[in-house]
Amino acid sequence: MLDEIARLLACPHCGAGLEPDGAALRCAANHSFDLAKQGYVSLLGGRGAPAPGDTAPMIAARADFLAAGHYDPIAAALADAAAEVHTGGPLLDLGAGTGHYLARVLDRVPGEVGVALDVSKFASRRAAKAHPRASAVLADAWQGLPLRDAAVGSVLNAFAPRNPAETHRVLRPGGHLLVVTPNSDHLGELVSALGLLSVDERKPQRLAEQLAGHFDPIATTTREFPLHLGPAELATLVGMGPNAWHTAGTLPARIAELPTPFPVTASITLSTYRRR
Repeated sequence: MLDEIARLLACPHCGAGLEPDGAALRCAANHSFDLAKQGYVSLLGGRGAPAPGDTAPMIAARADFLAAGHYDPIAAALADAAAEVHTGGPLLDLGAGTGHYLARVLDRVPGEVGVALDVSKFASRRAAKAHPRASAVLADAWQGLPLRDAAVGSVLNAFAPRNPAETHRVLRPGGHLLVVTPNSDHLGELVSALGLLSVDERKPQRLAEQLAGHFDPIATTTREFPLHLGPAELATLVGMGPNAWHTAGTLPARIAELPTPFPVTASITLSTYRRR
């Protein structure tokens, strides 16, 4: 996929376009970026330390949990929405993680290619193998997206931070941004039982404020569904997200005290925006 995505990418140092050069990408200023043996290309710009990415255990937990199908209703809703609004062009998954959601969307939009962008090298290693038409790029969205202007037709953003100005820049005119965010009661039973981090009730308002000026909202839908999880599944669920940073060492004992299976409710909002 190196040749296919080179036309989309830009040098993180100078902003020039990148071209294939053997097993690397190179710009006119001779900045070169090798393809890692795991299949991804690193376009970290070197402008200060990158944001901390998800760790290997976090990515492994996420891969296991998603592969088990627990969040299939979310992936299906995102794929349906993307297929409905996508009018052509490559897709970018911003904060792609393992590439699970991008792969589901690519299955619904035949012929298009996708770029899975994440700041975690452990995520990029998995995303590089997520789909035959997907490529993985290691980059920090907060330091600027290493893509050319108007390079992609749609942007996906599921459970991840976003850079509105840069997302607007790399989207084609009329392109769409699809955002999956957890609702305040997402996994509420587990949050209460284990004292986990909760979702801010103002999250929808903050998202709208963040995107105002760059995007116009065109559709919003909520998905809620029950999960009944055993101890191992609860451990992977907690371990794949930000709570993994706060529960190290205490999680197994606390989960062992919960009834099995433990009922928990997934609750998300899927918002679709059009590039202004």
